[in-house]
Amino acid sequence: MSTLVLFSLLALAASAQDAVVIDTGNFVRGTIQGTDFLTVGLKKDDGTMAQYSAKDIKEFLWNGETYVSKPFIANKKTGYRFFKLVEAGKLNLYSMGGSTGVIEKPRRRVRFSPSIGLGIGTGGYSGVGIGGGVSFGGRGDDDDRPRRERRALYYIEKPGSGDMMEITPDNSDTNTQYIKNILIEKMSDDQDLTERIKGIEYFDVKSLTSLVKSYNSVHQ
Repeated sequence: MSTLVLFSLLALAASAQDAVVIDTGNFVRGTIQGTDFLTVGLKKDDGTMAQYSAKDIKEFLWNGETYVSKPFIANKKTGYRFFKLVEAGKLNLYSMGGSTGVIEKPRRRVRFSPSIGLGIGTGGYSGVGIGGGVSFGGRGDDDDRPRRERRALYYIEKPGSGDMMEITPDNSDTNTQYIKNILIEKMSDDQDLTERIKGIEYFDVKSLTSLVKSYNSVHQ
């Protein structure tokens, strides 16, 4: 993330307003309506609605959180997706999918309704397929069906040291060892943390976030 873009996002965060960052120094203010991680909907300050694709913008700020556009391989084709920045620093931790935190609005009002489908694979972030769509208007006002919660996928990145890698935790020993190997590789310059990682028997989102935060607090 460039210094200028980061400065712009920090300024926007301080004003507690959503925004879409088209490129460095060029952003549109408004209220984010929702995202399917392929596109994002924005209600501009003038009341008009706009939709932006991940391939066309750098990132967006939503409720104080940053979603970054990054290249993504799916079905052997490279496209762009939005990734939520969970922790930032020498190591970056991202998530994609799961609840987008859309606040349900009163009925009979227009909604931006994302629909997401994720297929989880292995072997890094190229093993995941995503499909979905977004629309303004959503379901009928009398539709009380619960929205299905989508599982979030997690990725780690050490800029300058290779591809972003998927480290979504689950209960399998194979996946735990896979995550352990990636973390040890990414944090190889921190002996204390790598020794701590070797002794971990199970990873969850909380422990992953804590490890990345601990690493970034020491390695600036």
